[in-house]
Amino acid sequence: MAATQHAQQIKQDSQDYLTIALFQLLQKKELDQIKVTELIKRAGVSRMAFYRNYHSLAEILEQYFAPQIQRLFDDVIVAVPATEKIADMTDFFEHFAAELRLATERNYEYIIRQLFYNNMVRYYDAGAIWQEIDTTKRRYWVTFMSAGVYAIWREWLLNRQQETLAQMHELIGQLQQATMAAMIAPKSVFEPHHFQ
Repeated sequence: MAATQHAQQIKQDSQDYLTIALFQLLQKKELDQIKVTELIKRAGVSRMAFYRNYHSLAEILEQYFAPQIQRLFDDVIVAVPATEKIADMTDFFEHFAAELRLATERNYEYIIRQLFYNNMVRYYDAGAIWQEIDTTKRRYWVTFMSAGVYAIWREWLLNRQQETLAQMHELIGQLQQATMAAMIAPKSVFEPHHFQ
């Protein structure tokens, strides 16, 4: 048992060292400019330790961001009280704004965007109202909403958060409700307009 705990601690330490070293390197370089050799040297771990834990540098970032983004969505999916949800979102966004800025500067924002999309799918899969849309429309609607909601949070975070978090949360809720209403409305209400 002790040997297993020791091995787990070594694995966790290696992951922590690699994550810290990668973020240090990202302060000066884009993700695709960083080599594994450079990373393991800075982290003070072996090449074997890197490949025992990860397949790529991007995977380090995925494992770093995934639990943070999942916790944020868990609050929404579980429907915690609004005050608690806003408090958790405030904590998340205060820390995340600088990380998103770095991700955009160093060209690894696609990792965050994909994790966000995965959690949007999880969120919509958990909601009964979204089941009213047929499979094809639902797939495209989730893609549309994910891109839109991500773009709103991105704009807000990168432009110094002019509006309050509560205002942003309310706006996104209104947009979701309006687009959902349009999707389940009778066709005659929303006939496509043909351009002449």
